[in-house]
Amino acid sequence: MHLAELNIGRLIAPTDDPKVAEFMDSLDRVNGIGKRSPGFVWMMEGSGEPGTGNTENCLDEDPQMVANLTVWEDVASLEHFVWNTLHSRFFKRRANWFEKMEQRHFVMWWVPEGHRPTLDEAMEKLEQLRRNGDSEDAFGWDWLMARKADATATAQPLDR
Repeated sequence: MHLAELNIGRLIAPTDDPKVAEFMDSLDRVNGIGKRSPGFVWMMEGSGEPGTGNTENCLDEDPQMVANLTVWEDVASLEHFVWNTLHSRFFKRRANWFEKMEQRHFVMWWVPEGHRPTLDEAMEKLEQLRRNGDSEDAFGWDWLMARKADATATAQPLDR
């Protein structure tokens, strides 16, 4: 099994606004690091126009509501990209470009190798997480880290 993740957010301004220019100007670079990272499998793409990343995949017909959907070979690969690359600096500064979300906006779940989830499928997983909380079928970082600690303590593999 591979690990899929969806992260959604609402930009504080339209994609061509100077308020989000630093973020928009860095999308290709950060996404490129992800694509070259060990364990990267797939990313939902936009048109491929430079500087747009996945922002054309807006939600609810709101161009400021954007999504990032990727698949990774395993937890360690995603963790490395998120916390140990340039991505982590942008993550720490997300409040500069994104509105604070009241609901959960990030979800992970296991997919069969070769499966490329659709945005609709990913949004269903996010809704499942919001409704029911963390489970084997839809989870966040805290649940995953608790499982990882349990697996380490019992010498059980975490990945499915």
